[in-house]
Amino acid sequence: MRTPTRWEARTQADPEHSHWYVERFRRMARDGADLAGEARLVDAMVPRAARILDAGCGPGRVGGELARRGHVVVGVDVDPVLIEAALEDHPGPRWLVGDLAELDLAGETFDVVVCAGNVMTFLAPRTEVEVLRRFAAHLAPGGRAVVGFGAGRGYPFESFFADVAAAGLRVEAKFSTWDLRPFDEGSDFLVAILATTAGD
Repeated sequence: MRTPTRWEARTQADPEHSHWYVERFRRMARDGADLAGEARLVDAMVPRAARILDAGCGPGRVGGELARRGHVVVGVDVDPVLIEAALEDHPGPRWLVGDLAELDLAGETFDVVVCAGNVMTFLAPRTEVEVLRRFAAHLAPGGRAVVGFGAGRGYPFESFFADVAAAGLRVEAKFSTWDLRPFDEGSDFLVAILATTAGD
């Protein structure tokens, strides 16, 4: 039996939470907020028309921007409300409902898997390594995964780095922001660029 994710537990406790989340980002977009920082980084990593998996895509903010920049995007999220918003607000990419711990896109591979928005901290407990393995399995040769999340959310960076290694990935680079500021021991946010281990 599948263990509900922490996000699902939150939405079960507050059925309006997903709708609030969607409207929050719609309001920020209307107000002119810069919501494309993650997409800019990913866009710089790949050639035009790259295949990109937006893992934990939410209402499509990152994947929608990457599609507008000319990439082929597939987005997956466990929350049907968020996927419905992605379909409405960002037509073009393929948006799918699914648990990242069960991610299996039938042999599809991607140049980049991007996992933004603190998604790693909303997974079901003890599924982090499996999710990272699934990311690795969906990378094309030479592909990379980009994962960003904040400190103080129940998933220490040290645990993440151990899980990365257990999943057969390695940290290629790490930053403290999506605009590539250096990461150090005092950083309260991590953006990690991951690749498969040598020889894979």
